Amino acid sequence: MFDNAAIAHIGKGIIAATLPKSEWTHAAHVAAAAHVVAARPDLVAEAAMPGLIRRYNEACGVANTDTAGYHHTITLASIASVRAGLALAPAGSLAAQVNWLLAGMLGDKYWPERFWQHDTLFSPAARRAWLAPDRGPLPFAVRP
Repeated sequence: MFDNAAIAHIGKGIIAATLPKSEWTHAAHVAAAAHVVAARPDLVAEAAMPGLIRRYNEACGVANTDTAGYHHTITLASIASVRAGLALAPAGSLAAQVNWLLAGMLGDKYWPERFWQHDTLFSPAARRAWLAPDRGPLPFAVRP
């Protein structure tokens, strides 16, 4: 469960590339996307997050390659799912909304595999650029 301070810590840590790598969990990915979408109107998440994540990975010693590090399709799908989820979440603090998202589909780190075949999702092409789902349509719009 997150509180507002934890979400701000994660969001600011990704932006500054200072978040300890041990804190970069699946739930932290959701919290970081929510922070950028909801608390940083000066940033367009779909444009900002790719560079922020790549830079963060490099700061943590993680190479951004065709098999590791930054993943464009998952990033854009995650931002879109967070954006759509926040619009549907019960009114309340950002922390309450993020916790609500994590109690649903986004709490499962394997949720993208509901929409993409594993081999498609983890292909170099999906890491480099947006690939539309090949199992079924997403229930929200993506801004590639």
